[in-house]
Amino acid sequence: MLKRPPCPRPPGPPRWVAMFHRPSPDSWTVGAESPDREPVLYAVGDMTQTLRARGEEVTVALWGPQDGGWHLFDAPAAKASAPAAPAGVPAVGAGEPARLAERMTGRRHQVLLAGLSRAGLYDLSEEDGAAVRAMADLLDEPTVRRVAHWLSAAGGQR
Repeated sequence: MLKRPPCPRPPGPPRWVAMFHRPSPDSWTVGAESPDREPVLYAVGDMTQTLRARGEEVTVALWGPQDGGWHLFDAPAAKASAPAAPAGVPAVGAGEPARLAERMTGRRHQVLLAGLSRAGLYDLSEEDGAAVRAMADLLDEPTVRRVAHWLSAAGGQR
């Protein structure tokens, strides 16, 4: 288990703020801020996936308002050993060009990841990534959109 370095409280009035730790200069930077929690969590998901795809270690701290003051909420520290896996190449259907099939699988994969991010599940393990790729390969576009909608709705009920 990785220890998260202490994160300084953001300046200014309490709001939702995601802070990212950069190991090379050993500093924290603001990655996203908003008066609402949902956009910050969505941004954290996107930034986490991007940094992991680059092979970088990701450490996030989520600050927010509580009882009129700042509160450090439990944001999962990403594991350096679990980089984001690229989307798998799908099997080509009968009469369907390989490029279109690959693009549509990639699109379904992105929709599922966006739904998971909106639900607050942005720190995915390798097993989670494999499950998302398998769902993107097996499900059609309307079903993937429906699953992503369910995840988004579940994330909004916090």
